[in-house]
Amino acid sequence: MATKGERTRESILNAAYALFAKKGFKQVTMKDVCEVTNMSRGGLYSHFSSTSQLFEALLERITEKDALDFQEQMKQGASAIAILEEALKLMEEEMKHPEDSLSIAMYEYAETVDSEVMERLNKASKKKWKQLIRYGIERGEFQNIDASEVVNVILYSYQGVRMWSRILPMKPKTMHSIVENIKRQLIGERK
Repeated sequence: MATKGERTRESILNAAYALFAKKGFKQVTMKDVCEVTNMSRGGLYSHFSSTSQLFEALLERITEKDALDFQEQMKQGASAIAILEEALKLMEEEMKHPEDSLSIAMYEYAETVDSEVMERLNKASKKKWKQLIRYGIERGEFQNIDASEVVNVILYSYQGVRMWSRILPMKPKTMHSIVENIKRQLIGERK
């Protein structure tokens, strides 16, 4: 069972996510966080000393609780195609909701820190996707392709749409075509 402090921390992170998604990283202040959480400055600072520390905790939480963690499904012998389709469906849904995206905040944050933080997050995502692709190739469900190339297409098209959809209206058809293209690269044309 979570302690009161852990519940408070989670509540702060939830409120901060919405703030960063709406305003970006540079425009969010600790005062903003106090206002949306109804916390005193002292209460907030007992959990986080700055917006940078708060954003880093948010990125860590996202990485830890990533819904696209394929390891358990692969250990259970799930179909690589089923795992892929579930992941791409989730990604397509996320692309349709730019208002929930931290893409702009991540871009702004990356300008303020050593690139190691963002490189670590990117490396973790690449590793996870490569493992899924290799798993699918080994099982004969995916074509024998260069996993690194397809991972780059997956990650950067997804983040690109998340970023651009905050600036320009995107049609669901565009997002769907990206997902379908990724499927064709991995699975090939279905008969």
